[in-house]
Amino acid sequence: MNKNKEVLMAEYDTATSVFTKIYEVIDINYAPYILKSFYIEDDINDTSFRTNLSEWFKGRGIPAWRDKLDLLLHRLNLTAPYELLDKAFGLSLSDQYWLKPYESDISYDDINFFDNDFDYVEFMDASLSTNSKTITKESSLKTPNNTTDGMLKKAWIIDNGIRYLLKGGYKNETLQPFNEVLASEICKRLGFNHVEYTLDTYKDMVVSKCPCFITKDTELVTCYQIKYDIKRHDGIEDYEEYIKKLEDNEIENAREKVENMYILDFLIMNEDRHLNNFGIIRDVNTLKWLDVAPIFDNGQSLNIEYYDEDELHISGRGRMFYEVKPFDEIIKVVKNIKRINISKLDGVVEWFDDLLHQYQHLTGYSDTRINRLCVLLNRQINKLKELISRDN
Repeated sequence: MNKNKEVLMAEYDTATSVFTKIYEVIDINYAPYILKSFYIEDDINDTSFRTNLSEWFKGRGIPAWRDKLDLLLHRLNLTAPYELLDKAFGLSLSDQYWLKPYESDISYDDINFFDNDFDYVEFMDASLSTNSKTITKESSLKTPNNTTDGMLKKAWIIDNGIRYLLKGGYKNETLQPFNEVLASEICKRLGFNHVEYTLDTYKDMVVSKCPCFITKDTELVTCYQIKYDIKRHDGIEDYEEYIKKLEDNEIENAREKVENMYILDFLIMNEDRHLNNFGIIRDVNTLKWLDVAPIFDNGQSLNIEYYDEDELHISGRGRMFYEVKPFDEIIKVVKNIKRINISKLDGVVEWFDDLLHQYQHLTGYSDTRINRLCVLLNRQINKLKELISRDN
């Protein structure tokens, strides 16, 4: 189902989380975007289509590489993360797709997590706490936390009626939440459309907190899904094909908005701009492409994988579609760099320094580490200043 729109009728094996047979495709247009590229009208049980349907559904779940997954599963009384997928009809806070049991009279309006509250305290504790107990309430497994991607420990909560996502650090590294908040501050100063991240604490753990940017009438369609629907032309890079696809779907200022993401990545040295953490927002009722998705998921930044107390290592490389490239190469995709008013970043290094010191009692960061993080940020800002000056 897509909200109350029937998409297809299929047989689903809960033991393996695989769709074993498709009986009817009712409206492929309202299916998850990626599936349209594998759909063959005269052969709805084509292996590729069924396989990709199953892979798409599995991909909604908690991945096998989630930090401390074994501990989380133990606390949830589960053996594998896919067991969560059908606990709450496969519902998510990133889109409107769900599984409706055959001949059931359940309505989307009665069960979706945008309108209906959900228990989250036990799941949040199981995900983020170091000493959580085993979950006791079955209702704690009927949440959008069942369908959260990514490697970081995280949990959806409800605060004053707003759905927020809390994310911790990775293993013993705690910088991710601070990088998210830094990215928000930079985007706010430069006027980039972004998801607003703030810092919060949970049992002495620093976490990032951001509101859900999808509504019950929209969905996130990632670049990974869109790439399968792009017709490639000889001599044209995939990046340019992607921009053209956005423009063909009448997204205003598409190039500039995607460029803004790479400008941010340059400034904070984001190493992990993979194809599933950017894309577009689509209206699920009309299927109209509304806009480029706001910038989100910026935690793997500021040399996070190369920190050494004794020596400053600089990787200087990030992701550009399928390639890993130096940031100095990635920034070249920006056609008009002089449109950036770099003076708006005056004082942001001092602001970040203050933020890191404010939470120093929880992170244990040394003054040396804080200084080096600020040195890296200042270096990238100055490099961008030079590029803008050179372009002028």
